[in-house]
Order: sequence, then C-alpha cells, then structure tokens
Amino acid sequence: MSTTLIPPGQWAQNEFAFAKLGDSRRNKRLVKIATNLAAHPGGTLPQAFRDWAELKAAYRFFGQSGVSFERVLAPHLERTRQTCCQPGEYLLIEDTTLLDYSGHPANEDLGVIGDGAGRGFELHSALAVRIESWTLEQRSEGVVVGLFDQQCRSPRPALKGETRGQRLSRPRKSQSWAAAIKSAGRPGSGSQWIYIADRESDFYEPLQLCQQHGVDFVIRSYQDRRLADKTRHLRAALDPAPVLGQSTVEVRARAGQAARTAIVELRSVRVDLDGPWRPGGWQAPLKDVGVVEVREVQAPAGVKEPLHWILLTSLPCRTKAEVQRVVGRYTARWWIEEYHKALKSGAGVQESQLERGYRLESLIAVLAVVAVRLLSTKMLARSRPESFEAAASFGPQMLAILEKKLGQPKGGWTNQNVIIATARLGGFLARKHDGMPGWQTIWRGWQRLMWMCEGVETLNHL
Repeated sequence: MSTTLIPPGQWAQNEFAFAKLGDSRRNKRLVKIATNLAAHPGGTLPQAFRDWAELKAAYRFFGQSGVSFERVLAPHLERTRQTCCQPGEYLLIEDTTLLDYSGHPANEDLGVIGDGAGRGFELHSALAVRIESWTLEQRSEGVVVGLFDQQCRSPRPALKGETRGQRLSRPRKSQSWAAAIKSAGRPGSGSQWIYIADRESDFYEPLQLCQQHGVDFVIRSYQDRRLADKTRHLRAALDPAPVLGQSTVEVRARAGQAARTAIVELRSVRVDLDGPWRPGGWQAPLKDVGVVEVREVQAPAGVKEPLHWILLTSLPCRTKAEVQRVVGRYTARWWIEEYHKALKSGAGVQESQLERGYRLESLIAVLAVVAVRLLSTKMLARSRPESFEAAASFGPQMLAILEKKLGQPKGGWTNQNVIIATARLGGFLARKHDGMPGWQTIWRGWQRLMWMCEGVETLNHL
C-alpha cells in the first residue's frame, strides 16, 4: 500500500521526483527539501536545514518562477488517483481549513480570511482513505492513500457595488466542492469511490457531479430541499418513515463538550429532489436520493445540542444494517480533521516566515504531503496496531534510542508501540486510561528523537 512507511529520502523521491519544474536540478532540490521537512517536522526551513548553504538553496528554490503549488503537488495527486482506481472502497473526504499568517506582518500577497481581519489562505482538500475493515458497530477502519485533490486560494473581498451577474461570473469558493471528481474521471473496474462532505457541500452541483461520474456520496444535509413532485420538502418526507432501530455514534470532543457515545434512532426514505434554477434555466431533478436521519435519544444532561444529522446518499439505506454503514462512512469525516491537525500541529504549516504569498504556497504544497505521511504514521497505529511498518521506517538506530530511553515494549516495536514511545518523549504519560496520544506530544517527541539521533551521529563522526 502507498501508505506503508518508508525512510524519508525514499518517500520524498516517490512523491516529488517527477514534478514538472522545468529543470532536473529543481527536482533534486525539491526531493532534498521534502526529505528534510519529513525528518524534521515543524514547518520552518531553518529547523529543517542546519547548514547555511543548504538553507539558502532552499530559500532560492521557493522563489523560482517554475515552482508553484500546483506543480509541486501534481505527482502526489496523480499517484493517489491511480491508487484509487485499483479494486477497493475509497472514501474521498472533503473539507476546507484556514491557514492563518496574520501573526507574520512581513508576509505579502496573502488573502483575506475569517471575519475579514485575518490574512492567509483557504486550503480545500480531498483526502482519500481506503476502507480495510468494519467493526462490529459498523465503523470503518482504513488507511490513508493520499490527497485526491487540494486547492490553495487567496480569497479577496467582493468589490463594492458588485452585481449578481458579476458575482456569478467570477471564481467562487463553492466551485471547489467535488471539483476533483470532474477532472479525475470515473472509478476503475472494481473500485468504489464514496464522496464524504459536511453541510457546506449541500448544494446541487456536488450531487450532480457524483451522479454523472458514477461516484457514490454521503453528504450531510443543510437545506430543506423541495422534492421533484413540488408538493413536499425533504424533512416532511421523513416524518412518516418508521424507525429502523437504534445504534451508537462516537461524538468527538468539542469546545465545552466532552466526547461521548450517543444513542441514536435511525430512519430512512428515498426521494427525487427538485433541480434549482441556474443561469440558463432550471436544472434536472436529482433522482433516487437516499435520506437518512440520525437523531440522538436520551442525551446526557448538559448536552446543549443532541446529535441530529440528515444525510443525503446514493448508497442502499433500506435496512438498519445498510443505514449503519452509511452513518459509519459519514463518521469517517474525522480523518480530514486529523489531517488538518497533522498539517498545523505536526508539519507546522503556519509557522513559516517566508515573506511572499507565492513562496508560501509552494512550501504549503510540500508540507501538505508531509502531513499525509504524518497522518499515515499515526493512523497505522489505530488500523494496524500489531503490524510493524513503523519500525521498518524508523530503522534500528531510532528504535535503539527509544529502547535505551524507555525499555523494550511488550509485544515488540509494533506500530502502536512506536507511536506511543515517541509521544512519551514529548510528555505523553501513556497511562491505561489516556488512550492514544495527540499531535502535540507525538511531534514534540519526534523532534526530541531527531535531536538524539543527530547527537549520536555527531559523536560517531568525531
């Protein structure tokens, strides 16, 4: 699998060597930069390059005209899409995050983000995850394949006095949703693609693109859509649907709300949705769309908003087991949230001091793929805890340092034990009730481990 961990140099060669940068020397420099950033996560070039000449060469690289976000990222996107054409079930999980550089006043050419006061980029990503198994509770377990698509935008405020026609004629944020499906074509024989997105993707075009290209979808509903018969709306169509049964959903912790296991009732119905008006006329209806309602019952005291999802899907959803699988696929959205954490807390994408927007974009492209590697490392500890890919990647020297510092783990250097040991160097206590470590302790531990390795190498060369 493409997510199997390999040493940073070999990984960087696989991901970046075939970028079309106009000069083979640029490719070699890109591979070297990616190797160092993967070995020293943190986001800043001075952390990755201790030698001044190498650091200057890296700065020059990001200032060259042939280097861009799209060109740096292209080989990785192509590899991911080719992998997703192999037989299997793939979730294409899409979401947007903001990269905020407001704290770096010297940065130029940045977009306007947030409430209008922030400066930075909107990063729109589609993460491909291959489903490998299902738990008894119908929750999916998988491995990271890579980025299926990614776009880095510098938003600009709307012009004063802009007409509706002018707004519709310029590129808009909404055009990014499911756009990769149009450029990627159709899934290969034996390959199933399932597009997963939150409420921001609940509009006509993503649903239409999925149906046109043979891609399944699970999208959380935001609009109470009119049905094609024009007599009812979506939520009214759910009212007479019987309860198929109860299930559980793991609700992740949010600000002011602890994580919990929600008990939910499940209902479903299939409908035809009316098409909206667009410039040029009314659009065709969306036929045979499944609607799944997930409603929390017996919510614990103190929960202000009990869980209530309405999911639009192309997948079968007539039985309780089918509906549980739909819900299980939607809950896999947490992978893209973990990717954003890997990018910000692990790869340190917002820490760079590069002063021009186009240079930052090219660095973001490298760190975006580094974050995929970091996420894969952590997730292998969850999906394949007893396997040994991480140990093969770390190599004997790093494992020897971990063993000298922390002792030989029970069961050997499995994926799970490698991640936990690394996090312990960063302050993770690894008590029985602590669960798996978070990004902060993992990458603090990783940096300490890198320093230890450099110290050993320095002593060996004296």
